[in-house]
Amino acid sequence: MYNIPENLKGLTEAEVEISRKKYGYNTLGQVQTETWLHMLFSILKEPMLILLICVSFIYILTGDYGEALFMIAAILAVTAISFYQDNRSKKALKELEKLNEPLSKVIRNSEIIEIPTFEIVVGDLCITEEGNLINADGIIVHSNDFSVNESSLTGESFSVFKDSHSEDNHVYSGTVTVSGLAVFKAEHIGKESKVGKIGQSILTIKEEPSPLQIQIQKFVKGMAVIGVIVFLAVCIFSFIKTGKLLDSLLNGLTLAMSVLPEEIPVAFTTFMALGAWKLMRSGVIIKRSSIVETLGSVTVICTDKTGTITENAMQLKYVYDYHSDRNYEEREFQSETLNELIQYAMWSSEPVPFDPMEITLHKTYEQTQHIDNRKNFKLFHEYPLEGKPPMMTHVFENEQKKRIIAAKGAPEAIINVSVLSEDEKDKLRKVVKNFAEQGYRILGVGKSDFEGDNFPDKQQDIKFEFLGFTVFYDPPKKEIQNVLQKIYDAGIKVKVITGDNADTTRAIASQAGIKNTAAAINGSDISSVSEEELMKLSEDTTLFTRMFPEAKLKVITALKKDGHVVAMLGDGVNDGPALKAAHIGVAMGNKGTEIAKSAAALVITNDDLEKLVIGIAAGRRIYANIKKAVQYIISIHIPIILTVSLPLFLGWIFPDIFTPVHVIFLELVMGPTCSIVYENEPLEKNAMKKPPRHLTDTFLNWKELAISIIQGLVITAGILWIYQYAVYHGSDETKTRAFVFTTLIFANILLSLVNRSFYYSILESFKNRNFLLAGISFLVLVLLFVILYVNPVSTFFSVSSLTIQELGLALLTAAVSVLWFEIYKFFKRVLDK
Repeated sequence: MYNIPENLKGLTEAEVEISRKKYGYNTLGQVQTETWLHMLFSILKEPMLILLICVSFIYILTGDYGEALFMIAAILAVTAISFYQDNRSKKALKELEKLNEPLSKVIRNSEIIEIPTFEIVVGDLCITEEGNLINADGIIVHSNDFSVNESSLTGESFSVFKDSHSEDNHVYSGTVTVSGLAVFKAEHIGKESKVGKIGQSILTIKEEPSPLQIQIQKFVKGMAVIGVIVFLAVCIFSFIKTGKLLDSLLNGLTLAMSVLPEEIPVAFTTFMALGAWKLMRSGVIIKRSSIVETLGSVTVICTDKTGTITENAMQLKYVYDYHSDRNYEEREFQSETLNELIQYAMWSSEPVPFDPMEITLHKTYEQTQHIDNRKNFKLFHEYPLEGKPPMMTHVFENEQKKRIIAAKGAPEAIINVSVLSEDEKDKLRKVVKNFAEQGYRILGVGKSDFEGDNFPDKQQDIKFEFLGFTVFYDPPKKEIQNVLQKIYDAGIKVKVITGDNADTTRAIASQAGIKNTAAAINGSDISSVSEEELMKLSEDTTLFTRMFPEAKLKVITALKKDGHVVAMLGDGVNDGPALKAAHIGVAMGNKGTEIAKSAAALVITNDDLEKLVIGIAAGRRIYANIKKAVQYIISIHIPIILTVSLPLFLGWIFPDIFTPVHVIFLELVMGPTCSIVYENEPLEKNAMKKPPRHLTDTFLNWKELAISIIQGLVITAGILWIYQYAVYHGSDETKTRAFVFTTLIFANILLSLVNRSFYYSILESFKNRNFLLAGISFLVLVLLFVILYVNPVSTFFSVSSLTIQELGLALLTAAVSVLWFEIYKFFKRVLDK
């Protein structure tokens, strides 16, 4: 595959081990892996655990050793749950990191192999080619028309041609191969490389939190402040009333525990990490887990045409020969008339083709030519694909110094550099338009007899003889219409950004089912408009053709300024800036260059646009589930807080209706429900029929929170009613506590079922299977009955057993307190119709 000298054998396995022991791994710094001890200490610093430890000490001081032991057990349980969640999240993120680790080609034991980049050692023979990021400092030992962009180190944007004989024959980590191929011997890796020495600050860069993350942090901090204020108020109020310091501290700590919503940040981290991990298993690799949140807010998808909307099959359907002025179909390719055109189309391609069109041209050459001259000619000089519109030129030479100079590219580019009259050019443009309007991809082919070695800097300065067109058909993917319809149903716009011409793009877009009512815009037109005009053009236009890197970047920037959340799909070196600028840069896993993958936030492993739809659906599911979890936490915390505080402040007969034992049991129930159960909730059936939410919108606003607060207050009313009912009918403290505690547990289970959807009925939600929800609900009921009816446990919880009628009353009260929300959802559905 690679034309590499046989004398380049590379290191042996033994030499690799020796080098690694001496110089280490190719990383900018030793990333410290977090041990279980570090994880444990970080968990023990959580406010809830600090409160539990304080309560345990107070119980020991007051001689209540049973309660102290329960608190210690609770500490272990909360730690175990947190440890499990943290470990699960970190494992998911580690799996993502492994997939994001780039691979590098090296020669070892005379074989070309791919290894993880961090395994490159000093002395390795590394291979870099067009589109690759160079991953070590080294000296060139072999090259073929190799040029490199060193702007990451020098700030200069132009490419530099280098070979083993150049004055500067070194390459540097972090730079980009623009054209050709080079083999270099690694001299410095990791921290010792040039970029390593100046880029240590990279290790200290922290990921920016998302808008939702910031709001959750503010909300939790706010609740923590309220918890401290309430703690002090209860302590002072209780101490003034009773004069007992330790009991007052216990009352204050109980209420502080009920206020702290520590489940929320845990739920957020878990949902994001597991969401990214699940997407990875679906073929969507995400670089940062917070991207999952942004995915659900995408309003515009900017996609390439070839290989994303189309099959990337590139079947050669026709050849137009200029000299005979006629089109030849596939069955006529053997004609002697076409020999020169087919030969030069092949010679203008890469010697080892990877582009589908170039692969097709090589195959056509093999099938139609009697003599294969490819082994007799060596690539002597090369002009890479560039220009507006683009073209490329190859110069081959054999041992007899006979030369072949072949060029191919966009039809306009080849027509412009060919010796033709204006009438001839107009005639050829009509041929191009005719093919393009049928959705064909056209390449112009030319030849030159340029003599000497003093090649001009630009290939456009060489005079060419026009030979003809190669006409390819790349049909739209079979399922692309269904995929695009799903995108449109989700309220997302689709824009095609391609290097192809307007007529071809329009035809393929129409065949694929892309909605388009505006004229196509060329990249050259974008350069001349103002920022305000470009924002309007970017909003109204669907097809962007003959696009170059600067034009792509301008369109992405304009869409962002217009308030859109942009997902940009790209695969080439030139897509890097636009991928980086988009909210979500999406690189193609199969045809994507290393530069595109490193610039992107997300990689689709099989270049399938439907994977992005899956990602958007996952983003919406995860956001909706976080919303459900947080609103559930807020709704259930309100009755706990008020049930602990109101009897005390209002001077009711049993002021300490809940002790820390009861609150921590409820916390142990709520933690898994919100962070494990709701994470497992499937996508609601209307989720991909709604327009995307605005990226800065979150559910932590008064309009959204009002629903949760009302839910919590209604549940509180039910709890306090059952409290007064029990007292009115002569129940003692243990019976009243049993009534209140049981009603709150029933309400908790019903609320977790009701809040599975804020739109569909509870019965509709049952169709979405969630075995974790059923399992945890059943386990909570079993524990409740153990607390009520197993004597040592009920004594410990200071409750007495309830009769069937009393259980029924508690369940009825809980049902009325929670299920009223089904009426609200019913009217919401009616109003939507």
